[in-house]
Order: sequence, then C-alpha cells, then structure tokens
Amino acid sequence: MLGRPVSELFSMAYDGDSAHDRDEESSTGQQATSAPPPREDDENPLDIVTRTRQLTATNADNATLAFLDSSLEGIATRYEQDGPYALRPQARQVRQLAHTLLDGRQPPRTRRELFRVAARASGLLGYMAVNMGDFALSEAYCTEARDLSREIGDLDTDLWACGTLSFSLYYAGRYDEADARAAAAVERAPRHAQSIRLLANGRARALGKTGDRRAVEQAIGQALRLSDLHEVPVGLTSCISFEPYGRARTLANAVTSHVALRNTAQVLRDAEHIDDLVEHSSSSWSRSLVRLDVATALLQQRTPDIDHAMALGREALRLCGDSPINSVYQRSRDLHEQTGPWRDHSAVRDYGEEFRTWSSQPAALAMASSAS
Repeated sequence: MLGRPVSELFSMAYDGDSAHDRDEESSTGQQATSAPPPREDDENPLDIVTRTRQLTATNADNATLAFLDSSLEGIATRYEQDGPYALRPQARQVRQLAHTLLDGRQPPRTRRELFRVAARASGLLGYMAVNMGDFALSEAYCTEARDLSREIGDLDTDLWACGTLSFSLYYAGRYDEADARAAAAVERAPRHAQSIRLLANGRARALGKTGDRRAVEQAIGQALRLSDLHEVPVGLTSCISFEPYGRARTLANAVTSHVALRNTAQVLRDAEHIDDLVEHSSSSWSRSLVRLDVATALLQQRTPDIDHAMALGREALRLCGDSPINSVYQRSRDLHEQTGPWRDHSAVRDYGEEFRTWSSQPAALAMASSAS
C-alpha cells in the first residue's frame, strides 16, 4: 500500500516519503505492479509500526535508571555516618520517582529495573523505620519491598526484605514471629548468600530471646558455613547493605544471641575475636552495640565487673551521640535496668545519669514511646 517493504518501515517508520519514492520508481521505468488485495482497516503497516514504537517507548532512559541506582547505593554507603533522619527524605524521593515512572510506559527490561529500584527503596525505608522505632511503618515498607521483588523474580531483594521484616519483629519484641519469618525465607533458599543474614540476624538472635540454646548454635553454625561457601568479606559490612553479611557482622550478631542466653564466656571470646575489626570500622553504631553487649555480659558474670561494664556503657552512649537508633536505645536501657542490684555504686549512678540525659533527646523519646 505504501510502496515500501515492512522491514524498511520498522527500521525508519517516520523517514522518507512513499509518494516521492513511487515517483522515482516510475521515472526509472520500472514496471507498475498489480494492485494489492484490499486490507482490513486494522492492517495498515504504518499503524502497526506506530503501535510498536508506542509499546517500546519509555519514560525512563538508561541515565535515569543509573541515577536511581547510584542514589540507592549512596544512601546505603552513607547510612552509618549520616543516619536515618538525614537520609530518609532522599530514600523517599527515590521511591516516589520510581513509582511515578512506573505509572508511565516502559519496555519490560526497563520496567523490571524500576520495580527493583522501587523495591529496594522501600526496603531501605523499612530498615530506617526500625532504627527510628516505627515498627508498623517498617512492616508496611518491607511487605511492599518483598511483593515488588517477587513480581520480577528478584530473589536477592526478596530475601533481604524478609530479613529486614524479621529484624523489625525482633525489635518489636515479637521473637517467635521474627524467627518464623527468617526460617521460612531460609527454607526457600538455604544456600543463598542472603541466608547468612537471615540466620544470624533473624533466627539466632530471636532464638536467643526464646532461650533455645541448641537452635541458636545451629543457626550460627549454618551462617558461618555459608560465609565460607560464599567467601564473604572478613570485615564489618554496612548494616543496611544489600550485599551478603561479612563474617564480622555475623559474629557480632552471634555475640548478641549469646548475651540473651547468658553465655558470658562465649560473648567475651567472640567480642575479643572481632574487636579489631569493629574498632577500625566506620560504624559508630556497631562499636556502640558491641560495647553494650560486652557490658551486659560483664554484669552477668559470677563476679560482676561493675566498673568496667559501666565504663563501656558510657562509651557506647557517647559513640552514638546525637544520632540515636532504636537498637542502641533498647540495649542501653536494658543495661540500665540490669544495674538495679548495684544502684548505690558510683559507676552505676554515673551511667544512669548519662543514660537519662542521652535518652532525653526527641528521637530517643519517640523510641521510648513506641516501646511502651
């Protein structure tokens, strides 16, 4: 009908003038072809080409996708220095932009990448909500991250979101649910690198709170074997990273599990083993949390070392400074509550005073309110 082959129309749908081409063909003396049979109204080649162009058009080019991806990476990289209060607005902007773009048109590859970005932005927001003590909000974000990642078969993000949901349930005090969530995810992918975090951060710590010593040891052992299998970093990886847990991060979670079980000797051994890696990390939160775990273990000993425990507690509060997160708040509060038998000791009084001042910050007060 247009005097041009369909293959040429698809390669240059809007170039050239078919009437001009036919004039050129006539001028070269080509023989006229017989009239083609009539087509249905919906069989116009140009309409087909136009529709194909519409279906493969996109409102998100590669530069936009790269920008969104680098934004998420930047948030994760800076998280332990800047904290959730500074970075949450940026994460929300990334999520909103991804959702806005998904309301438009993209080919499958681009749409899949936008789903991944949206899922990971929601996951980061869910993690931040835990650190801010808002567990209902965290559950909503984590559920969104899990559902979006499942739509595109992104198992890595899916398992990470399940781990963060378990993390949220743990700090909400719902230990059986935290373990069940993590266990179900591990069962789906027992050899996946994300299962290291699910076992150490999800299962072992929750099982420690329920007092199941044998299950704690099994979960930690399985996490360490997976660490060897995947050759994860030795050092302390970022707490919010989508990358597999490093070995030091796994052992730090093991320390917390043993604190709950009152395995004081094991706590002190593991803490000493990772001390150099923790102290040379950029994570003030991790240094604070390990100090609080060791301080608690020192009080649990047959002969409590009160002065050393309280000194570590004060160091932990100072390390966190004006950037409190829920995990530090809960453990420093628990440490304060365990000092009851020694309330007249000068070191205990000093720690209590410092804890009351530190926990009077608006962010810490909000955490106290959510925990009550």
